[in-house]
Amino acid sequence: MKSICVVGAGRIGETIADMLCASGDYAVVLIDHDREQLERVATGPRLEVRQADVESPAAIDRALAGADAVVSALPWQLTLPLAEAAARAAIPYFDLTEDVATTRAVGELAAEGHSAFMPQCGLAPGFVSVVAHALAMRFDEPERVLMRVGALPRYPTNRLGYHFTWSPEGVINEYCEPCPAIVAGERRELAPLEDLVTLRIDGVTYEAFNTSGGVGSLTDTLHGRVRELRYQSLRYPGHADAMRLLLDDLRLRERRDHLLELLRDAIPATRDDVVVIHVTVSGRRDGVLEQETFATRVYGRDVAGQPRTAIQVVTAGGVCAMIDLMFAGVLPSRGLLRQEQVPLEVFLDNRFGRVFAKAKVAPADADAPAARGAA
Repeated sequence: MKSICVVGAGRIGETIADMLCASGDYAVVLIDHDREQLERVATGPRLEVRQADVESPAAIDRALAGADAVVSALPWQLTLPLAEAAARAAIPYFDLTEDVATTRAVGELAAEGHSAFMPQCGLAPGFVSVVAHALAMRFDEPERVLMRVGALPRYPTNRLGYHFTWSPEGVINEYCEPCPAIVAGERRELAPLEDLVTLRIDGVTYEAFNTSGGVGSLTDTLHGRVRELRYQSLRYPGHADAMRLLLDDLRLRERRDHLLELLRDAIPATRDDVVVIHVTVSGRRDGVLEQETFATRVYGRDVAGQPRTAIQVVTAGGVCAMIDLMFAGVLPSRGLLRQEQVPLEVFLDNRFGRVFAKAKVAPADADAPAARGAA
């Protein structure tokens, strides 16, 4: 049985721990600095909780002793020190960060280290890169790759058309940082909240716009092979304009801490969510221009007897699948690992990756609130 250290006992960290322990093949030590947070965790024979200062290198070094791998479920600002601790311990490292600069720094650690480093696991970045790469490789000449993902409330009730289903810090970060892309065959950094488009998926109207981080490492993997590659977030119509008012007109882009405080006080989180994934690739086969699309929705479900939201399920499922595949020998045990190294069929066949399977039966009223949009 492998021992996995999960650092960060929030919604996602707890779900990762539950998934791994329920498999019967992993024991988990769940670490957080917040004792009250840990006291809410239902422990079991394979799950131990431990309080530690996650900002102290010495405390983290002690916590990682004896672990076979470590997962960061921390806010993106705290991710890199944990990766450095994994390098010192020479154990595999996985994280969920969407922050581009942090990911580059993790890549530098991987080049010098003696274990595997796999940043940006989860949904986007994460599973969406597995899908996009798989579709692109089905073409003789892939040309255009569009990845669009939304972690959305099923019942929006405000002018933003949005409630937080995951980290508010992460949402703000992806709205403010540059967005890596490929445009006209060249690597570019696009502005967030730009290139707004409206589209309909299964009868529901969404808007999509550039956000940072979701493209993962595909700009490196597919550079020189495609003319266009970009990642966009899906939201209900009107969201982008509202966020531009806050970030640009009110200049809160320069005061992110203040924006975070405002949003936390005014916008309630929700557990009634849906994850929408829409990846489209066009290119040529035998000289003919064609297009393929992967589209699915994921809803919440029970994990180890506990109700979990859609974003908890897919994020935890994504990182757990990559851990499982590495220990199964599908992925190398050393160096920088990219999501797109895993074939889509292999990922979806994994016991954890099956949470993304397309053949899901949604609740009977699943489309109704989304079709109405924000109130």
